[in-house]
Amino acid sequence: MSFLKKLFGGGDEEPPAVIEYEGFKIIPEPIAEGPKFRLAARITQEMDGEVKEHHFIRADTLDSKDQAEDAAVNKAKQMIDQMGERIFD
Repeated sequence: MSFLKKLFGGGDEEPPAVIEYEGFKIIPEPIAEGPKFRLAARITQEMDGEVKEHHFIRADTLDSKDQAEDAAVNKAKQMIDQMGERIFD
């Protein structure tokens, strides 16, 4: 039965993991493209009671969802290290 749910898009999809890093939250959101997954994520931070968000999608594609999630987290950490809060400008 779970095979049919996956095949037809139903079932229990796990919510994306949230990684906390340097006061930011990173939510990997890989995009399925055929058998590959495009690297994508959302970076959020609460500032003065307001949640700021930055979405990014990269051209990179990887063979598995787990690989794409790991790569997205690494890229998000790099962006945070380089830009800090300016990422929301």
